[in-house]
Amino acid sequence: MSTVTIRDTLITPEEYIAGELHSEIRHEYFAGRVFAMAGASREHNIIAANFQGELYAHLRGKPCRAFMADMKVRISAASDDCFYYPDILVECSPSSTPKYFSTEPVLIVEVLSPDTERTDQREKLFAYRTLPTLHTYILAAQDKRELTVFHKTDSGWEKTVLTGSDTLTVPELGFTGKLDAFYADTGL
Repeated sequence: MSTVTIRDTLITPEEYIAGELHSEIRHEYFAGRVFAMAGASREHNIIAANFQGELYAHLRGKPCRAFMADMKVRISAASDDCFYYPDILVECSPSSTPKYFSTEPVLIVEVLSPDTERTDQREKLFAYRTLPTLHTYILAAQDKRELTVFHKTDSGWEKTVLTGSDTLTVPELGFTGKLDAFYADTGL
């Protein structure tokens, strides 16, 4: 999905949240600025839905939950706040967390689009890795069978690229999934 700046006036996080509750389109928020989000391709949606389905089925009956597309992540770093809409996020927090956004995701998946690839690989990678609870950030290509997985270890963040029929393993969630499942029905 691509983003377009829609307002040059700075607003507060509270104004942003209030506006999103009534908006017909989604917006991301970065340090007081609001950016409209464009739609996504068929492949993008299929891959995101496949991830959601695999994670949802695995997490059913467990304390963690998988959310798709409409749940924001709030990042508060220094004096700036950001709100992003990842394609998929998993949260293992108690139900007393904020209703419209997550501050404690453990896993985030972004399906790459030509317009957002740079943002997902740089800005969001940097921002998401500041979240103390996050242990896995996944970038899913939509034009080929490829996952780039950033996983937090005791010695820092490690990057792994999975292709073909490889298997994704997220030990913290006891989850494994084949790329075949994530790319099902895409023709890839």
